[in-house]
Amino acid sequence: VKAAETMESKRRRPQHHANGKGSEAVEKSAQWGRAWEVDWFSLIGVVSLLCFAPFIVFYFVMACDQYECSISQPLLELCQGKATLLSIWARAPSFTWTAAKIYAIWVSFQVFLYVCIPDVTHKFIPGYVGGVQDGARTPAGFINKYEINGLQCWIITHALWFANANYFHWFSPTIIFDNWIPLLWCTNILGYAVSTFAFVKAYLFPTNAEDCKFTGNIFYNYMMGIEFNPRIGKWFDFKLFFNGRPGIVAWTLINLSYMAKQQELYGHVTNSMILVNVLQGIYVLDFFWNEAWYLKTIDICHDHFGWYLGWGDCVWLPYLYTLQGLYLVYHPVQLSDAHALAVLLLGLVGYYIFRSTNHQKDLFRRTEGACSIWRRKPTYIECSYLSADGRSHRSKLLTSGFWGVARHFNYTGDLMGSLAYCAACGFGHILPYFYIVYMTILLVHRCVRDEHRCSSKYGKDWRRYTDTVPYRLIPGLF
Repeated sequence: VKAAETMESKRRRPQHHANGKGSEAVEKSAQWGRAWEVDWFSLIGVVSLLCFAPFIVFYFVMACDQYECSISQPLLELCQGKATLLSIWARAPSFTWTAAKIYAIWVSFQVFLYVCIPDVTHKFIPGYVGGVQDGARTPAGFINKYEINGLQCWIITHALWFANANYFHWFSPTIIFDNWIPLLWCTNILGYAVSTFAFVKAYLFPTNAEDCKFTGNIFYNYMMGIEFNPRIGKWFDFKLFFNGRPGIVAWTLINLSYMAKQQELYGHVTNSMILVNVLQGIYVLDFFWNEAWYLKTIDICHDHFGWYLGWGDCVWLPYLYTLQGLYLVYHPVQLSDAHALAVLLLGLVGYYIFRSTNHQKDLFRRTEGACSIWRRKPTYIECSYLSADGRSHRSKLLTSGFWGVARHFNYTGDLMGSLAYCAACGFGHILPYFYIVYMTILLVHRCVRDEHRCSSKYGKDWRRYTDTVPYRLIPGLF
């Protein structure tokens, strides 16, 4: 056994060759994933986000609660002396044990569904890929296994929600809206707790020490994460659970609660609220239908688990991704038929581009290029890379279909869908449009971040790819 363990440790350890080339190659490949070193600009950005992101979330929620969703009125009152930070803070609902119990039951139920109920939906839903699936290769050369049961969790959760609303009446369908700000404090507690736990765990008992990255800067390590795939036991994977379960399963429930509140307050539901629920519901269902594919995306393949994912998935996602529905509770906009149709078409076309682009890449990967894209044999660039264990691997970069139009055309479709969510709210306030501004910044930054990693990973092969597909998001412009 000891001999086998020694051989395994040698396999995982970077190999150093006498001529230095092997060491240099491994060092270069180690840039695959999160950065090793932090410049001052990145450090300032990290500290700023750690300090101000929680207040940004509070500001938007408070603006709706106290100022009818006006984001300028609080600032004007502060400048004119009509309000102070303390007076605004005092008017905001505080932490309540009722909200704490609601959130504890919610998270515990999602953990139960994730860990204790193996997926069976893939056995009777044609085309759905669930159950135990392999993830992508990590920088250290590991391939983790995942229990894909997100669609099943979503179905069970929403079946219980509708059963309660129509038959059991255990709680009001407006329960989320009615406890929205008290729940904010609960989500922050969990977000900081899980981020801190993952940070300490990386030092004391990491899941795979070879995939940990320490920059020497405590703020960057805390925010961007040290461990690549922190786990408890065999199946509880922090990244997969927090990326999908507490926040994204809740996304559609939050919108349904907003819809129920609009019905309670005004006696009817506007077409704008229906559009937001439908378009965002399509996005959420798409996420869980393609959860196995999600294992190959940047969140799982490259990002380490820290505050950025832990707090972001617990707080930022459920509170700021649902601003459109929250706005429509306070401002029930009834769109003209032409406006509603335009929003629906924009959202559906954006979704088609987003899904088709991702499907093309997934099909190309699964068949290793032995497929047809736009009725033609796909073209690609053959490339190679090294993992941190010193092993060489080969990969293919697709240059056909939407991937020949732009290097991240799936993001273009995503942005079109994001704009549709905002446009469903009309043009009376700027608050609902925060989402498209944020998504544009996020996805452009992700383009740059992803391409930096790919350049480090593939080297000259990546330059060949960018020469073949010169545009990132918008053909002819960017």
